[in-house]
Amino acid sequence: MIDFAQPADVVAPQLLGCVITHNGVSIRLTEVEAYAGAQDPAAHTYRGKTARNAAMFGPPGRLYVYFSYGIHYNGNIVCAPEGDGQGCLMRAGEVIAGEELARERRQRPDRALIPFDNLARGPGNLGQALGLTLPDNGTEAQLTMREQEPEWVAGPRIGISKNSDAPWRFWIPGDKTVSSPRGYPKKR
Repeated sequence: MIDFAQPADVVAPQLLGCVITHNGVSIRLTEVEAYAGAQDPAAHTYRGKTARNAAMFGPPGRLYVYFSYGIHYNGNIVCAPEGDGQGCLMRAGEVIAGEELARERRQRPDRALIPFDNLARGPGNLGQALGLTLPDNGTEAQLTMREQEPEWVAGPRIGISKNSDAPWRFWIPGDKTVSSPRGYPKKR
């Protein structure tokens, strides 16, 4: 059982191998990133609580969903004590149930068939596969705990410009669903 009241960088690797289920789709998490609130310039909560990020300051174990770049919805799992504003971004995973529904949400008719490994690769694709929307913000994350801890590595976060050197990106090495780049591993 994960204690979501722990800091984001402690919770994040514990999420690897867990399964999140939402709106008819289940995804085994293979890549996550930690965001450490007020001490992390890359966190949405770095400058304090706003209407947009309020869910991150709420009870741990809930979803923080936000609209990213005007394109898609990303999801974090809130952690640390209530009021700290920490969370773990779900970056990638393997669809283990609801593949047809995930494909409906992801596939565009004018494009080639999305490879299975790409259905939930990247935070926007994962959010789309799960069917995340803003009304999901603040709701309880439906997680099934992993049976055993997988091998994992840590390295710098990607896709951000602030505090990107923090080794708070965690992933299962060699898993085909992990987003690129897959380098910079630090053995646990």
